[in-house]
Amino acid sequence: MNYKETVDYLFAQLPMFQRQGKAAYKANLDNTLALDAYFNHPHKHFKTIHVAGTNGKGSTSHMLAAVLAEAGYKTGLYTSPHLKDFRERIKINGQMIPENEVVGFVAAHKTFFQELKPSFFEMTVALAFDYFAREKVDIAIIEVGLGGRLDSTNIISPLVSVITNIGLDHTDLLGDTIELIAAEKAGVIKSKTPVVISQSQTEIVELFQNKAQSVGASIHFADQIYKVTALELENYSQRKFSVTNANGQTTSYLLDLPGIYQQKNLAGVLNTIDIAKGKGFNISQQNIEDGLANAAKTTGLKGRWQVLSNAPVTICDTGHNVDGIKEILLQLSQLKYNRLHVVFGMVGDKNVDGVLELMPKDAIYYFTKASIPRAMDEKILEEKAAKFGLRGTTYPDVETAAKFAKKNAQTNDLIFIGGSTFVVADIDF
Repeated sequence: MNYKETVDYLFAQLPMFQRQGKAAYKANLDNTLALDAYFNHPHKHFKTIHVAGTNGKGSTSHMLAAVLAEAGYKTGLYTSPHLKDFRERIKINGQMIPENEVVGFVAAHKTFFQELKPSFFEMTVALAFDYFAREKVDIAIIEVGLGGRLDSTNIISPLVSVITNIGLDHTDLLGDTIELIAAEKAGVIKSKTPVVISQSQTEIVELFQNKAQSVGASIHFADQIYKVTALELENYSQRKFSVTNANGQTTSYLLDLPGIYQQKNLAGVLNTIDIAKGKGFNISQQNIEDGLANAAKTTGLKGRWQVLSNAPVTICDTGHNVDGIKEILLQLSQLKYNRLHVVFGMVGDKNVDGVLELMPKDAIYYFTKASIPRAMDEKILEEKAAKFGLRGTTYPDVETAAKFAKKNAQTNDLIFIGGSTFVVADIDF
């Protein structure tokens, strides 16, 4: 099989959460452990940092990878989902895994896969770990796919675990309260392994403390060590952040991930770097500054408050749950424009009403549907939105909706594209 046929095989033959939803979720690690044994435990051949959370884990993972690469380390990065190309999930120093590696992996082990019947996600984690081991990376940043306790990545023994924001997402699988979801995320806290909590959330601080204490892990609440303030936006695509450490020293960082919400992630990133340095990694202040200033560029990260064009300014963001949308709306409120045009789609298993309730009523909406089975029909979305005073027109696909938004928008207007990761994935970057 060639690369396209191989990826089609993966998508067609194996359950994949991002397309199918709940049907693809496996509540055990049996297949993951079987794959790990089959490949001779590749994750034991390189150091790791494990990143879990509801919002912010992708940005956190990419910032950490960029800083470590800047410091001269051969750095693996495993994230999900991808936007355009399956290979975005597996990178070394910002370079996607080669197509022939994906093809060769499936071809060489297809018989075993057909016997075991692993999920798409289980298989992809095995590919990532095997590739990183064979390429002899110094360290890999491993982002949790879903939850934590039963996630396929949760077989590693990391240098440090990171837990970012906890919000209500995937409630049908992880629980319908912050506490239940946090308990699943806390599953990444390992014995005698430090854990960094990026954001102190009152209702779950004690839960994390108890879990850490039960396994003898030191716990670090990053936002109590670093006070981060978002400063001015520069050219829509960069933002300065002021960071004051526990000693009262203040440093300014320029990030090419300009979302205001990065102030919640930056403390966790800096705290994690401190721990990595304490474990022997040689990372200078200049490495940190340069890595953060070029995180998206170095790692190839797309879709995090990304400016697609100017006049009118067109921005996309993958924030897709209530907490993520709140952050996007805060960011939009600080920009100057005449009219707001919103190209918007969602998946049906999210808290659609909770998001729609937040959306601005004075915007012009272009309701659309991403090209995955989970996507909510644009006409159903329009009907739901109308109940919250949101008005617009429906379009069968994201590109058509974006085209009409650009046609209707004036030079001083602003176009926002989002509501779902998969809406952003359908944009022609």
